[in-house]
Amino acid sequence: MLAKRVIPCLDVHDGKVTRGVQFGRAEAGQLRNVGDPVELALQYNEQGADEMVFFDITASAHGRASMVDVIQRAADQCFMPLTVGGGIRTVEDMHTMLKAGADKTSINSSAIANPDLIRAGAEKFGSQCIVVSIDAKRTAPGRWEVFVQGGRKATGMEAIDWAVRAVELGAGEIVLNSIDADGTKAGFDLEITRRISESVNVPVVASGGAGTLEHMAEVLLEGKADAVLAASIFHFKEYTVGDVKRHLASRGIPVRMPVGTL
Repeated sequence: MLAKRVIPCLDVHDGKVTRGVQFGRAEAGQLRNVGDPVELALQYNEQGADEMVFFDITASAHGRASMVDVIQRAADQCFMPLTVGGGIRTVEDMHTMLKAGADKTSINSSAIANPDLIRAGAEKFGSQCIVVSIDAKRTAPGRWEVFVQGGRKATGMEAIDWAVRAVELGAGEIVLNSIDADGTKAGFDLEITRRISESVNVPVVASGGAGTLEHMAEVLLEGKADAVLAASIFHFKEYTVGDVKRHLASRGIPVRMPVGTL
């Protein structure tokens, strides 16, 4: 069995890491400043994180320039793979971030607006560089709908159907964000994670709801996710990446343990 991955996520606004709850918005004053993204990335690199996700939540040219700088500095100092998302709307945007040092680019709303962007990106850079992030919200028993614009606008698309189509177009990985659970620390949405994991043949990263070590184990075991992504529990030092990996290993889940951290 392949090792399961533990991935910290950094939401970057104007060059600083922030954190909200249930897709809190910068303009509404709903974000907390957490710190410098490269400093945090280095901490997680030293803790043994398998990957790092940077998400640019600044919709401006200045924000994009700041993000390129963040990726360049992080890539120079960290050895783990880096994924960057937020505001990537074209193949040229993907190229900019990959050239800056990212290993993968993550697209969400832009993929829904232009599904061919998935195919074009996969053809130019390879499927392994194209991550499709899906913001899903339960709208009825057994139904999860895809939302865009930070979880504020319904698309009418069913989440499982969209995940399957995204993979058919060339996505090499799916990140599933539960809007209902995001930032609540109440646990992942196991049902939709499992259903999407069983429906696609690429890795699925579970996001939204991590509050305890056991939440991480549950979504990997019961949710059948390939990786777990979290923000608050790492940023506010409730747990380290090593804490998570030791717990997962104790539950029989294969993980990569850095030397000296057992």
